[in-house]
Amino acid sequence: MGRAFEYRKAAKMKRWGAMSKVFPKLGKIITMAAKAGSPDPDMNPRLRTAIINAKAQNMPKHNIEAAIARASGKDAADIKEMHYEAKGPYGTQFIIECATDNGTRTVANVKAALVRNKAEMLTSGSLNFMFTQKSVFTFDKKEDMDVEELELELIDAGLEEIEEDVEPQEHGDDKAIVRVFGEFSAFGDLSKALEEMGIEITKAETQYIANTPIDLSDEQMEEVDVLIDRLEDDEDVQAVYTNIN
Repeated sequence: MGRAFEYRKAAKMKRWGAMSKVFPKLGKIITMAAKAGSPDPDMNPRLRTAIINAKAQNMPKHNIEAAIARASGKDAADIKEMHYEAKGPYGTQFIIECATDNGTRTVANVKAALVRNKAEMLTSGSLNFMFTQKSVFTFDKKEDMDVEELELELIDAGLEEIEEDVEPQEHGDDKAIVRVFGEFSAFGDLSKALEEMGIEITKAETQYIANTPIDLSDEQMEEVDVLIDRLEDDEDVQAVYTNIN
């Protein structure tokens, strides 16, 4: 996924924030993480990561605590992770990650969004060789940070690539950031190495990254964006990954 995608995604997350849509999505991930392990983030790396990502989206502390509490409640919903694969117009491909307590509802909504926008669902596993799952960490670039030195220090932890970028801000200048990429299996080692260096991670996740990304014209991107927006607007959809550069 290229910079254009990150800019679009950043704008989308801000719109979700204004619409209070992003917090329920983040809350599901926190609840699943707490239910799968300890409710103490110090003892549960998955929960700690979910909280880091929630804070990066300005999710209030009481919302985070409520999501953790729901995991141990008597009426806690059985939220499951599901993912779907699809192909769309102009050679586009999609991996759609969901978190849901009603799989029947979710698959129906995803299929409807695809059909309405000239796309179709694929058999699970169809895109296995088209995407690679990677560990991705994002953090602010400090003025005194030497990225080349950081790269050398992270190689033993599983670093594959490091890049500098800018993140758009709603008010003011763009913010300089650094992204660290590693193998999916290196998530824990990279997370630990960054923490030991005193780096404050603002986002930690695994992403499906296209092995052969494609370019679209502005007109084509506008059409595909309608589909992506429709998918992301669904309360059960957590992330949409594409092969768009």
